[in-house]
Amino acid sequence: MRIALAQINPVVGDLLGNADRIHSALDATKVDGKTSADLLVTPELSLWGYPPRDLLFSTAHLEQQQQALDRLQQRLDAEQQDAALLVGMAEVASDQQHPRLYNAMALVQASGWNVVARKQLLPSYDVFDETRYFRASCSPSTISLRVNNHDWRLGLTICEDLWVDQELQKRRLVGPDPIAALMHERIDALINCSASPFSRGKVTLRRKLASRAAGRLQCPVVYVNQVGGNDELIFDGASFVMAPGESTPQLQLPDFCVSTAVWTAQLPASPSEQNPHPHQHGQDQDAGLEALFRALVTGVEDYATKCGFKKALLGLSGGIDSALVAVIAAAALGPEQVQTLLMPSPWSSSGSIEDALALATRLGISSRIVPIQTLMDGFEATLTPALDAEPSGITAENLQSRIRGTLLMAMANQQGQLLLSTGNKSELAVGYCTLYGDMNGGLAVIGDLYKSTVFALCHWLDSPDAGACRSELGLAFDGPLIDRAILEKPPSAELRPDQKDSDALPDYGVLDPLLVDLIEHRMSGVQLINAGHDPDDVTRIERLFRRAEFKRRQAPPLLKVSNQAFGSGWRLPIAAI
Repeated sequence: MRIALAQINPVVGDLLGNADRIHSALDATKVDGKTSADLLVTPELSLWGYPPRDLLFSTAHLEQQQQALDRLQQRLDAEQQDAALLVGMAEVASDQQHPRLYNAMALVQASGWNVVARKQLLPSYDVFDETRYFRASCSPSTISLRVNNHDWRLGLTICEDLWVDQELQKRRLVGPDPIAALMHERIDALINCSASPFSRGKVTLRRKLASRAAGRLQCPVVYVNQVGGNDELIFDGASFVMAPGESTPQLQLPDFCVSTAVWTAQLPASPSEQNPHPHQHGQDQDAGLEALFRALVTGVEDYATKCGFKKALLGLSGGIDSALVAVIAAAALGPEQVQTLLMPSPWSSSGSIEDALALATRLGISSRIVPIQTLMDGFEATLTPALDAEPSGITAENLQSRIRGTLLMAMANQQGQLLLSTGNKSELAVGYCTLYGDMNGGLAVIGDLYKSTVFALCHWLDSPDAGACRSELGLAFDGPLIDRAILEKPPSAELRPDQKDSDALPDYGVLDPLLVDLIEHRMSGVQLINAGHDPDDVTRIERLFRRAEFKRRQAPPLLKVSNQAFGSGWRLPIAAI
C-alpha cells in the first residue's frame, strides 16, 4: 500500500482554497501522469487550517466545508478514482447540545465521503482551547482499504491522541488511551493527523512518542503534521514514518516547507524495502538555533502573506534586537521588501547610527534617517505648561520612544507595510518597554526570545555553521550579517546620556535564568530563592513582572517558539495580587 504524507500549509478559514491545496498535494504524487498513492493523508483540520478558533461557530464556514468535501470527491471521481483522501474536518453533531462539533477526519473517495475518525483527547492548555468547540469521542477509529488484493486495516488518531506516554511528556490529559484501545484491533499501520506547533526540542519528542506507539501496536506509525505560520503559531511539518523498534524514521519530510512524499507499506513492514528518507533541515538538532531561525522566518513570511502584506518596516537602532529582526525580515520577505527607519535623538551615539547603516547595507535593505530632536522639543514645549514643569525622567524617556512609534506607524500606514516590533521576551517580562512606543507594531518577531537567546542566535548567524542556511534563505553565504560592532555592544536603549540596560536590570546572564524559572516553571518567590537566585533580584523582578501584565496584554501578536509564550496561552489577570 502506498501512503502519501501531505504536509500542507493551509490558510485558516479558506476551506475551498485548502481543498485545492489538498488536491494539489495528490497531484504531486503523480509519476508519468498517474497518481502513485493509494491514500493521501493530510493534517488535523486540514480543510480549516489550525487553529480556526471561533470561525468554527460560523454557519457559513460549515456550509463551505460541505462544498469543499464535495469538490474533492468530484475531482477524484473525474480524475483519480483509485485514490482516497484522509481530510481533517469539523463534524456537526446531530443534536443541539454544546459543543456541537467533533474534531474529525473524513475519508474521501470517488464514490463519496464519510466521517471515519473523531478526536478523543482534546487539549485545553497553553494555546489550545478545543473543549470550547469540540466534543470528545470515546471510541477508537479504524478503516479498511482494499489495495492489491489485501484489506489494509489502518488505525486513526488525531494529534493529542498520540500524546499518552507519561514517561516522555509533562502533561498527559485525563481521558482514554487511544493507543491502548487499538492494541487488539490488529492494524497494519497507525495514522496520526496532527497540527503540532513548533517549539524547541519538539521534533525529538514527537519521534519518541511515535516510536513508543509503534512498539505497543507492532506496526508503523505514519505521522503527518501541518506546516506554516498561522497568527502566533508556527508549524514545522517534519512529518515522518516510524517503524517498531527503530529510532530513525523510515521516511522523513523536511521541516518548514510544503512537501508530499509517498511511503510504501509492506506486509510485514520491512525497513530495507521502505523509501529512503529525504533530508530534513536540522533533523538531528531540532533544539538548535537553525531550527529556531527557520521557525521565525516562516512565522514572519506566513503572517505577512496571509494578512496581505508584501512589505515590512522596522525601526533600526544599531542594537542587537532590531538587527536580528532585520535579518529575519530580509530572509522571510526578501531584502527589497524591507525598509528600515533610523530615528536618532540627541542621545544616540554616532556608532549606533553607523552600525545600523552598515547592517542595512550588508542585508541589502533600504534605510532612511529621520532625526527626532525637533519633535522632542515640540512635545516639551507643549507639555511644560500642562505639567507645570519640563518632562523629565521616565516621562521624557518614554516620549522619545512614543515619537519613534508614531513615526513608524505613520510610515507603515502610508506605505501599506507591516510594522515589525523589535522587543524581546526579557523586556516584555519586566515591562522594559513603552506602550504606544517601541511596542507599536503588527507583529512582535522576537517577543518569545530571551535576550540571551537573541545573542546566541546572532552569534550563530555570523558563524560558518549558518552558511548553508543563510544561502538557502537568500542571505549572503559568508561574512558577517550582524557584525562584531553590534554583537559586542553593551545593550542600551540610548534614552539618556550613557544609559545602559544594566542600569535598570540585572545582567541578562542573571536575569534570563530567573525569568525562565518564573515564567516557564511558574516558580514562586520562595522557590526561586531556593533554586539559587539572589533574594534581592527575586523581589525586584517579581514586582516588575507583576506590574507589566497590563503592557503584555496590549502587545502585538508575537511568534511563539517556546513552551510558554506571552500570547493566547498566557492568561494572568491584570488586577490581581
